Amino acid sequence: MSKKHRTSRPTGNAASRAATERMREERERTERSARIRRRTVVGAASAAVLALAAGVAFAVGGGSGSGAGGPLVVPAHTSGADGTVVTYGKADAPHTLEVYEDFRCPYCARLETTTGKTAQQFADAGTYKVEYHLATFLDQGLGGKGSRTALAAAGAALDEGVDKFKQFHDVLYANQPDEREDGFADVDHLLDLAGQVPGLKTDGFVKAVREGTYLPWADQVDKAFDRSGVTGTPTVKLDGKKLDVFTGGAPVPPEQFTAMVRQVTG
Repeated sequence: MSKKHRTSRPTGNAASRAATERMREERERTERSARIRRRTVVGAASAAVLALAAGVAFAVGGGSGSGAGGPLVVPAHTSGADGTVVTYGKADAPHTLEVYEDFRCPYCARLETTTGKTAQQFADAGTYKVEYHLATFLDQGLGGKGSRTALAAAGAALDEGVDKFKQFHDVLYANQPDEREDGFADVDHLLDLAGQVPGLKTDGFVKAVREGTYLPWADQVDKAFDRSGVTGTPTVKLDGKKLDVFTGGAPVPPEQFTAMVRQVTG
């Protein structure tokens, strides 16, 4: 999404016009994201019907994983069925925060770059552990392969360590390209971003990113997301209870997120 720089605070009618324009732009962004989600779900369902009519098996969401090539290699430090979940925090934490994201999702970036640090602090304090359930459906909705390529690179980071994954995850969202672009499809760009994570760019990491070692794993992770029943990102659940982390098109502030967490965890 494009970002507009504000220079000075308008007054009077100018302020009213500016507020109206901001509301219009926000409404258009929300509607565009909704259309993307609808197109993804409807397109997958239509393809499934056609495939079944032809007697061919079809996995919803599998379209973004075509052309994987190579064997399935699961990174170290995964959890969940088939190694499709990334867990950050203490394994014995009494609560679990489930986070459903797509690396190309602009609303995920808004949430991670505002309230994300607070969410991490709860995990670091042992209040809960975070389970990341990642998707690549925006490649299908927007065209391109950036979600899948970024997820595979995140798998390479995970193989280096959970902390490396978390830092790389945060760097990706802090440097997310405009949703209409496919900047994460460029492995050289991903490797440049990886340079912001101290110690991440080992020879093994660079090789895995360049060769797409974890692309088949990214496809498995995306299929697990499809099976979850979650249809939009970001979705956040604490002990199975969905948290309303967006209000009026904007992520809730850290203090409101904190109140939500306290309400569930006591």
